[in-house]
Parts: sequence; structure tokens; C-alpha cells
Amino acid sequence: MKTFANLCGKIVTQSCRKIFTEIHKEENKFKNSRMKIIAVIPARYASTRFPAKLMQDLGGKTVILRTYEASVATNLFDDVFVVTDSDLIYDEIVSHGGKAIMSIKEHESGSDRIAEAIANLDVDIVVNVQGDEPFTEAGPLEQVLSVFKNDEEHKIDLASLMREITNEDEINNPNNVKVVVDQSQFALYFSRSVIPYPRDKDVGVRYFQHIGIYAFRKQALLDFYSLPMKSLEASEKLEQLRYLEFGKRIKMVETSHVGIGIDTAEDLEKARAILASK
Repeated sequence: MKTFANLCGKIVTQSCRKIFTEIHKEENKFKNSRMKIIAVIPARYASTRFPAKLMQDLGGKTVILRTYEASVATNLFDDVFVVTDSDLIYDEIVSHGGKAIMSIKEHESGSDRIAEAIANLDVDIVVNVQGDEPFTEAGPLEQVLSVFKNDEEHKIDLASLMREITNEDEINNPNNVKVVVDQSQFALYFSRSVIPYPRDKDVGVRYFQHIGIYAFRKQALLDFYSLPMKSLEASEKLEQLRYLEFGKRIKMVETSHVGIGIDTAEDLEKARAILASK
């Protein structure tokens, strides 16, 4: 009986060790596979349509501080940074306990500004949050991040959002950037023009407006930073076309999200009303 009991004890011990070893392997596998994700908020002080808009008061806090705090509150990121060319914006974030990075030089696009800032950071995915969207929520950010979870072969360089539009004024408005995609929802082209052109209106074409929330692989940003602006980007004034012109793959995700951005003084008043109603 004693020998039998000892044998059973050995079997149980070996089984437990095997189980714990497998659990440890799975934990390490999870740790190794987990992507480090950060949010970066490019913030220029000089805005063409609404100068200093990011430093405007919105319910007792500046627009940029509210955007920063809203991004942190999503709990989706390992870190959140504001990247700026302005001492005022830098001091605003840092003085409230946030993290900010000063741009070293002038940049023509948000991607350039972000690429410079993250070049030496240990990160896998970088989400570009618009600095003038103080009501940033987790939902659309989760949507754009979701495409990377099963992209083990790294076929996706960056991802973004689009929403269907049906109103003709919206479709024809050059301020609404349109996007067309292939059968796998990869972007084929972005334009301020109406794409596709409705020569035949009875073929069931859907029109999509591009929503400017991006999630990038770090390497895609670094590649962008080293590549020159070509004619398509220069003509449309759309930086995402540089990615397409140089063969980067942009995965589009359909959403119903409509962001609340602040581009004008009127937008700021609307945002104040929204905040007051909460």
C-alpha cells in the first residue's frame, strides 16, 4: 500500500509540474505576443482656420488637455503623448501631470511629427488621436486597433476608419475626404473629389467618408518619414496618399462614429454646449 501511495504521489506531482510548465509557457507566449500600443496627439499651435484653438477654454480646461485626458481615460494605451511645436502646449500638458514631446523641427504633416517623436520609443502600434477632439472615446479606437490582433503576417501597415455617407451635399463636399476600398477593405484611393464618379447611379455604389483616426505599425511611420511627397499627395493635400503611392496597405474599418472636432469658433461653442449638457 505504501509503495502504491508513493507511486500515486509521484504521478500527481509530475502531472502538476507538467500543468504548471504549460501554464508558464502560455503566460510567456502571451507576454511576448502582446503588442505595446501608445497614443500620440500631434498638436500645432498655429491653425489656419482657428488660430490657437487647442489652447481655448472648454469648461475650465483647454481643448488639448481635455483631449489628452480623454485619451488616457480610454485605458487602451500603454502610454499617451502630446507631440507639439509649441512651448505653451508642452507646458500645458506637463504642468497637469501629462506627457509631452517637443518636435525638433517643422513638419508638413501629422505623420511626420509623430514619426520623429516615436523613432526611439519601444512600441509596436501607434494611434494618432486628433488634438481637436476633446470627446475622444474608446469605441472607435478599439475598432481601428482590432484589425492588428490577428495580423500575424503583418499584412496591414496601418488602419483607419470610414463611415457611409448618402447625402449628396456631404458626398460632393471637398472637405469630406472620400475613400474607395477593395473586397478585403483595403484602401484603393482617397480623394476630395467624388469617388467613384456616378456615371450610372443605379448600380448600388456606396460612398464612404474617411474618418481621420489612424493606427500605425511603427515601421510604417518610420518609412513614411523617410519618403518624399509625390504628386498625388501634393495635389489632394492628403498625407495618406503617400502611404498608398509607396505600396503601404491601409486597412479600412467601417464605423458609425462621427467625431466632434473643433475647427472653428462655432465648433467650440457647440462643444461647450455639449459639455454643459452632460
